[in-house]
Amino acid sequence: MKINIFQGHKHDLPYADVNVVIDVIRAFTVSHYAFLGGVKEILLVPSVPEAIQLKKEHPDYLLAGEVKGLPIPEFDLDNSPKRMACENADGKTIVQKTTNGVEATLNALQADFIFVTGFSNAKNTAEYIRRSLNRDSVVNIIASHPSGDDDLACAEYIQSLLLRDGAVTFTDTVNRIENCDAAQKFYDESQPEFDCEDISFCKKELDSSFVMAVDCLNGLPRIVRVDVNEPFRIKAASQTRKA
Repeated sequence: MKINIFQGHKHDLPYADVNVVIDVIRAFTVSHYAFLGGVKEILLVPSVPEAIQLKKEHPDYLLAGEVKGLPIPEFDLDNSPKRMACENADGKTIVQKTTNGVEATLNALQADFIFVTGFSNAKNTAEYIRRSLNRDSVVNIIASHPSGDDDLACAEYIQSLLLRDGAVTFTDTVNRIENCDAAQKFYDESQPEFDCEDISFCKKELDSSFVMAVDCLNGLPRIVRVDVNEPFRIKAASQTRKA
């Protein structure tokens, strides 16, 4: 299996059988907890105005996300996994817009299969992919924060799980998430808009029964829940292989 790791949310990625987009602090940890709470689907949009327009057309949708880490005034929810874990969103559609994870995903649609994850669902995602691919497969892993060691640590953890080489451990990854630059503002009492408890959610590995796949065959790219016992079945809309 050939594995490439990229860092940042703006790439012209080479073709891969699978693209895995990571956002530990906090977008795809939020997504994970949303699905744990029974959310139906998560639509991914590139801009705040597009999210607001969708809300006008579908008043029952919930808008969730951030700009530069901060809540968006017109949105129903911010980018806090702690808050999402307490939200009653069973059966709802969420529209998500974030600075890194969502943008990176929208720039990573050139693959047969696309998955998103934070650290909380990284092990399940890696094991699901490893069971489904062969040794000739190509996987791109995208650590969406341009400089954050949390996403890079998670990318290297997933790579190690795919290769089954033990090079990166659970403990090493948790330590890097806790101590990365992106986490420091959450420990800073002068920045109360960042809840330190969010980091606890971001560094906790959960034994979930599903992975988060991206489906873009019918309009807007959306994250959907796929049971870990199901075969690969969600194909990305953009199937043209790059040279």
